[in-house]
Amino acid sequence: MNLVTPDLGLFFWALLTFSLVFFVLSRVAWKPIMQALKERETSIEQALASAEKARQEMAKLTADNEKLLDEARIERDRILKTAQKAADELREAEKERTTKEVAKMLDDARRVIQSEKQQAVNEIKAQISVLSVDIAEKLLRQQLADKNAQQALAQQMVNDLKIN
Repeated sequence: MNLVTPDLGLFFWALLTFSLVFFVLSRVAWKPIMQALKERETSIEQALASAEKARQEMAKLTADNEKLLDEARIERDRILKTAQKAADELREAEKERTTKEVAKMLDDARRVIQSEKQQAVNEIKAQISVLSVDIAEKLLRQQLADKNAQQALAQQMVNDLKIN
């Protein structure tokens, strides 16, 4: 039972050793330990503040990126609309030009056809007049072979001249 009950001498030496170690530690190690803990606490606070600042900057950058993306989308849409409008205008102008060219070609074709038609009619008239003269010549030769027929024809022509 002696081991369980403290002895006064053991108590004294234990207290003296504890006091001595406490004094030495408080003089030599307590300040550096406390300073290290304070530095550690300060660095942790700075790291937390830095992390919060970085988080805020990331949020700001994300917002700025979203804003830039929105602006880029708006600009892209505007450019696409402008390009579509220009393409439509170009298509319409080309369509108009093609329509005018087709109309001009049709007019030219009509003029050529009309000209060729008139030329053909003139050629037919010329041929008809040549044929008419040939037929008239043959008829007159046949009718004028007789002297009485010549006189009757001359008399008829004179009568026709007087009437006109």
